[in-house]
Amino acid sequence: MRIDGKRAVVTGAAVGIGRAIAQRLAAEGASVVVADLDADGGARTCDLIGGDARFVQADLRDDDAVSDLMACQPHILINNAGGGPSLQPCFPAASVERWSASLDLNLRAPMLATQLALPAMQAAGGGAVVNIGSTAGVGFGPHVSPEYSAAKAALMRLTVTLAPLAKSHGVRVNCVVPDWVATERGLRERSELPGPERGPELVPLDSVTDAVIRFVEDESLAGRVVLLAREELPFFLN
Repeated sequence: MRIDGKRAVVTGAAVGIGRAIAQRLAAEGASVVVADLDADGGARTCDLIGGDARFVQADLRDDDAVSDLMACQPHILINNAGGGPSLQPCFPAASVERWSASLDLNLRAPMLATQLALPAMQAAGGGAVVNIGSTAGVGFGPHVSPEYSAAKAALMRLTVTLAPLAKSHGVRVNCVVPDWVATERGLRERSELPGPERGPELVPLDSVTDAVIRFVEDESLAGRVVLLAREELPFFLN
C-alpha cells in the first residue's frame, strides 16, 4: 500500500512513540491527524510535521470521542495511545473506575477505532491498521500494572484473531510490540536508574517507526505481531 496521499490517524501522538510515528508517516507523504488528550503536545507534533497535519483533541476512553475521530475516514490507523499507572499498583488495589479506565484506553479504544474505521477503509479500496503493544503483555511473569499488561496481551490476540475478518474488508491488521523505547522519557528514566539496573540500550525509535511503515506498506502481512526486544533482533511472534 502506498502511503503517499493517504490519510493517517495516529492516536497518542503528542509525544514519544506516537509523535515519531506521525512524523515518519508525514515524511512518507501521508496527511496526518494527530490525536491526543494533550493539546500542547499535539500542537507541537503538528508544528514539527508542518504541511496539512492537524490536531484533534480526544479522550479515547470516551466512545463518542473515538467515533468523532474516525469520522475523518482514515486509510491508515495507528492505535498507539495507551499507558497505565507507572510503578504504582492499580488492580486490585484501586477503584473499579481507575483500572477500567486503563482497560478502556489500552484495549477498548483500539477495538472501537478499528471497528469504526473498517467501512471507510473498505469503501476506499483497502486500508491498514497497526496496533502498538508492549512487552508488558508478553510472557507469564508478573507486572506492576496487571490491568495494563492484560490489555496489551489482549491487543496482540485481537490483532491475530481480527486479521482474517478485517482482510475480507480489504484491511490488514498488524501489531508492533516494543520493549522499553528510547523516547525522551525512556532515556531519562533509564539514566536515573543505578548503573547495574539499567540493562541493555533501549529500543531505537527508528526501529519502531520502521516496523510500522513495513506493516502499512507490505500487503502480504496481515495478523502479524512483531516483537522489538532490547537485546535481540526483531522477530515475529506468529
